[in-house]
Amino acid sequence: IVIVKHQYCWVLNHSICMSNKSEVIYKWLDKREFVQRLKLEAVLNVHDGCVNTISWNETGEYILSGSDDTNLVITNPYNRKVKTTIRSGHRANVFSAKFMPHTNDQQIVSCSGDGIIFYTHTEKSQEINRQCQFTCHYGTAYEIMTVPNDPYTFLSCGEDGTVRWFDLRMKTSCTKEDCKDDILINCRRAATSISICPLVPYYLAVGCSDSSVRIYDRRMLGTRATGNYTGRGTTGMCVRFAPAHLSTKSCRVTSLCYSEDGQEVLVSYSSDYIYLFNPKDDQARELKGPSEERREELRQPPVKRLRLRGDWSDTGPRARPESERERDGEQSPNVSLMQRMSDMLSRWFEEASEAQSSRARPQTRPRGKTALVHTEYTNYEYTDIFFRHVISDQSSGVSEASPDTTETVPSTSAPSLGTSSGNSGGSSSTPPGPGRTGTAEPVLSLHYSTEGTTTSTIKLDFTDECSPSESQPRPNGGKIADGGTEKASISSQNSTPPAAPPEGLSTEDTARPSAPSEDFHEHCSACSVFHRRSAAARIQELFRRRKERREMEESETQNIRRPSVKMMYKGHRNSRTMIKESCFWGNNFVMSGSDCGHIFIWDRHTGEHLMLLEADNHVVNCLQPHPYDPILASSGIDYNIKLWSPLEQSPSFNRVLAEEVIARNELMLEETRNTITVPASFMLRMLASLNHIRTDRVEGDRSEGSGQENEDEQ
Repeated sequence: IVIVKHQYCWVLNHSICMSNKSEVIYKWLDKREFVQRLKLEAVLNVHDGCVNTISWNETGEYILSGSDDTNLVITNPYNRKVKTTIRSGHRANVFSAKFMPHTNDQQIVSCSGDGIIFYTHTEKSQEINRQCQFTCHYGTAYEIMTVPNDPYTFLSCGEDGTVRWFDLRMKTSCTKEDCKDDILINCRRAATSISICPLVPYYLAVGCSDSSVRIYDRRMLGTRATGNYTGRGTTGMCVRFAPAHLSTKSCRVTSLCYSEDGQEVLVSYSSDYIYLFNPKDDQARELKGPSEERREELRQPPVKRLRLRGDWSDTGPRARPESERERDGEQSPNVSLMQRMSDMLSRWFEEASEAQSSRARPQTRPRGKTALVHTEYTNYEYTDIFFRHVISDQSSGVSEASPDTTETVPSTSAPSLGTSSGNSGGSSSTPPGPGRTGTAEPVLSLHYSTEGTTTSTIKLDFTDECSPSESQPRPNGGKIADGGTEKASISSQNSTPPAAPPEGLSTEDTARPSAPSEDFHEHCSACSVFHRRSAAARIQELFRRRKERREMEESETQNIRRPSVKMMYKGHRNSRTMIKESCFWGNNFVMSGSDCGHIFIWDRHTGEHLMLLEADNHVVNCLQPHPYDPILASSGIDYNIKLWSPLEQSPSFNRVLAEEVIARNELMLEETRNTITVPASFMLRMLASLNHIRTDRVEGDRSEGSGQENEDEQ
């Protein structure tokens, strides 16, 4: 009770030793009235971008934060003044930053979206600090983890699937290309979160993009730098956890957290819920996972919805599910431009998909060009890397082992795209060339690669829709292939699945136009087929090795502990951002941020929802309880840090409002489960690409028509 009466009483009472003080606080923390008295105490406006990471120092006197503005800021939460602002040297969003233990808060390690790690000394110049960087990760570096009571070493994890261990006594920088010296674990799939057991720090938990949490004994591991690296992702693994319903899915782990006593682990999944498990439990080991063939059948459905970057319409306390907006007839006059563009893009694909599914599924084949967009996640969105046209004379399919998904939709549902001849929709006044059906319908194939969690490829294939019975003879004795594309007889006999061209050979080289000389033409066709077969063989070999590696990993991990789910916490929404922290507070509470802009607090032992706090205009990502005092720090999309304390005179929990928010979150989680976020430029470039493709198609029709006229005249 005394704690509630004055917000600074625990700061002023220095006569109580730290351990006793902590014990007094946590006894009061265990009562549900404590969390139901929480109230916003202060807002720290210390950044000019989304705040992606916050952490307390060992004594709780300072908060270290990192942001999209690439700065690191050390703030005193009690007088609310900034102690130090550090221009970190990062060129991408800062995702994680920690004080090194026992360094008087003068040494900091941080990582960012471009994979670079900086080791910063607050007392040294900016020039010296910027030389202390590690560029070993390729792809996003997600998290930095320090080791309790160790001022010299730290760990990191990233999109490249590696967990790396760095020793500052050996080196304070590394810019070696393709460096493998400090790899501790190679998970062979994106490692998105890590956590160290506080009481037994040689236990390391790693969350991966395949829905698994693996716990390793670091005493059995080593790096190339230490001379005992094994290179196998199963070495040292003693526990493997995944909820049963996620064993066939790839849900990214956004947060891992050990309890203070190290007896339980809390794991939060993207597009799913939060789970608690006991690492010593082994109840799930007898449950065998599905076969590889079954895994292929149970792959997640293809992406059916695109969202444009900057569209935060489905986040925040005032966001509503689409079904509710349609039911209430909400007109939303103040809808942002990004939201309108997202809606248009979604309607385009949804309407086209419905039109496609209303008739028999056609056989399609690319009709000349493929628009390829390679995208990369930032913390919340995708950033496009390149956009280009790829010449292709066959479909862009992949072998069955590929994790890609494809959805084919008619492009005639797209907005009208003008061509150089003034025609739209891909039509032309020029009569169709020989072998083309005048009613062939152009379709747009959305091909989405989900191999990684931060990198993905969206491929838009402009194809002709045509049934096999429409194949027509050519004047030269050849035949039109299934989709209306002519192929040489030697190529049409090739039953090898289509594949990407081999290294050093572009797709333009494998689909070069016919030469005047017939012998040269046959030679080129034979070479093209050879290269395609060679590339296909290499890809098949790659997937064969991957399958063998997975089978070997399964056999090697048969005897490790496989805990079952002890408790599940739901009601929040975790789908929009790559960072969504969940954590323990005291002995009885579990907390998480949410895409609805609220902080959720549950009873740790029963899963009962106890408190809801509105904490961001869009998304709450980070939650960090003070190590000793009853203070909670939170951050998210807003450009600030918020501090919460038990300042309410009496418990205050609006259960009716909480139930409404939970119901909406469940609906919106389902609505957006198969949604990806792309840059706004994606839509403009896609339309421009289709316009370019259609223009080339019209010109090709004219060329073939002109050639036929010349033959008739002769």
